[in-house]
Amino acid sequence: MKTENKYGVDERGFYGRFGGAYIPEMLYPNIEELRENYLRIIETPEFRKEFEGLLADYVGRPTPLYLAQRLSEHYGTTIYLKREDLNHTGAHKINNTIGQLLLAEKLGKKRIIAETGAGQHGVATATVCALRGLECVVYMGEVDMQRQAPNVARMKMLGATVVPATCGSKTLKDATNEALRDWINNPVDTHYIIGSVVGPHPYPDMVARFQSVISREIRRQLLEKSGKEVPDQVIACVGGGSNAMGAFYHFLDDESVKLIGVEAGGEGVDTGRSAATTVLGKDGIIHGSRSLLMQTDDGQIIEPHSVSAGLDYPGIGPQHAHLHETGRVQFVNITDQEAMEAGLLLSKLEGIIPAIESSHALAWLKKMEFTGRESIVISLSGRGDKDLQTYIDFFRL
Repeated sequence: MKTENKYGVDERGFYGRFGGAYIPEMLYPNIEELRENYLRIIETPEFRKEFEGLLADYVGRPTPLYLAQRLSEHYGTTIYLKREDLNHTGAHKINNTIGQLLLAEKLGKKRIIAETGAGQHGVATATVCALRGLECVVYMGEVDMQRQAPNVARMKMLGATVVPATCGSKTLKDATNEALRDWINNPVDTHYIIGSVVGPHPYPDMVARFQSVISREIRRQLLEKSGKEVPDQVIACVGGGSNAMGAFYHFLDDESVKLIGVEAGGEGVDTGRSAATTVLGKDGIIHGSRSLLMQTDDGQIIEPHSVSAGLDYPGIGPQHAHLHETGRVQFVNITDQEAMEAGLLLSKLEGIIPAIESSHALAWLKKMEFTGRESIVISLSGRGDKDLQTYIDFFRL
């Protein structure tokens, strides 16, 4: 198996010691079918043409690389925002759902299932299923359904069946568990579109490849705007990590570019209410792969907390765990309060209301020191429409 960078997956499905496919025997045929076929299919000229055509004409790519002048003046440096919030459906998630849907069609699948936390992946999955006329079932934690009600309505309008996950913390990990159970029970006609760089191999690699369009565009756009193809730093929020992996992908082998992944610190890493996996996590297996996982000494998952539904996950993707261990990516964390304040600041300075996930990346700017000569790219992974009620409640707007 060829990889596009030295930090990519090996032929066994591992990134260093993280990754693999730790799956029930009943899922083995599904995973093997994907593993044996995904590269062969997605690297064909026919697939690339259809995928890139939909990204251009349906999603609206390329998304702008926007020089945020007032934000730059505020911090005394040069800050670009990669506007994934301007994609159709309002986030980066649709890059991956289009890719996986086309792959599922090539494999003859007629039914699509997905999990979702903040709802953006669920909306993106429901959207592409409506586009192609496929049955769609989305699993979503009952708690997330309440705090992301507009996205639940969108999914239903698009024809999807939204199934609440009522066990555990009733959030993203529980929705993922339910989706995996569905796939075990419907192995022949169903494809599971995982929304992040998590899960058993080949999902982390496959999702990263579909999202890598983000960093491919950044390189080209930055060259056009500044005459320099690489920035000094790329900053992105990390839950499972698909937006960050897309933003980092084509910079991984260029050590001159500093890569920063911003996790959800919640109420603080020492409070017991956090989702900062690289600080609090230990080696473990979650949803089919070995990674870093927030867990007790006897291996029970510790429930994560974040004001952001999309970062409320107790682990990170295995490639991120490898990038953390090797030091290629610096992982930091931001509290709920800091993220919310950064979202409000961007709104007032640039007229852009960001998703709270993206606000975590923006908040890291306040903790940095600048010379004024840096060029920084922040992945604005999604727009804040879905989070408006959270903003209203938090700031009493």
